[in-house]
Amino acid sequence: MSKLPRVVIADDQALVRTGFSLILAANGIDVVAEASDGDDAIDAVHRTRPDLVLMDIRMPGTDGLEATRRILSGTDPDLPRVIMLTTFDLDRYVYAALTAGASGFLLKDVTPEHLVAAVRLARTGDALLAPAITRRLVERFVSRDTQTAALHRDLSVLTPRELEVLRSLGSGLSNAELAAHFRLSEATVKTHVARILAKLRLRDRAQAVVVAYETGLVTPGAGAPAAEPWTG
Repeated sequence: MSKLPRVVIADDQALVRTGFSLILAANGIDVVAEASDGDDAIDAVHRTRPDLVLMDIRMPGTDGLEATRRILSGTDPDLPRVIMLTTFDLDRYVYAALTAGASGFLLKDVTPEHLVAAVRLARTGDALLAPAITRRLVERFVSRDTQTAALHRDLSVLTPRELEVLRSLGSGLSNAELAAHFRLSEATVKTHVARILAKLRLRDRAQAVVVAYETGLVTPGAGAPAAEPWTG
């Protein structure tokens, strides 16, 4: 069984930090530090080297968005995952956080079960945010301005097959749906997704959805592609 992640909680509301910390501790998850603003969060990450940061977007001083950028700007292969905490699921700052490298978001009124499940997924590289929710968020705020598209990538490194997988992933399909769409096993789909993430230097599927839109591979308003067989 994989080791549970070590977590930093950053939120300017003590009640939120305490509540989340108690929920995680009750489920055997180690909260290694708490922070009340972005600067404290950055310091806590440097001190404790956690696997995951639960980061409030709006905090006094250095906010969660800037803190996320600074935490994830390094080249250390062991950089933590960051999940944003927000009150609104279509907050434009969540989209900005995804382009800065965050792996997803949770609403602050998340159920204890959902919180624990999201944190436990932090080590897997799988979706910390449902692809369909990512798609809805990205469609609202996506920009084709390559000067500001932090996750813009050169898709020429992908094979035609990988491009098709990325396009379908960007349309909001889960692994099971991708497998059904291409008539492949889920294990094969996971292999293709892993190769895409590695070639494009992405941490997870949420960022892959952003890339699919920011490069124009998927256009806002486009539905999932029609099912078709795919051999090879």
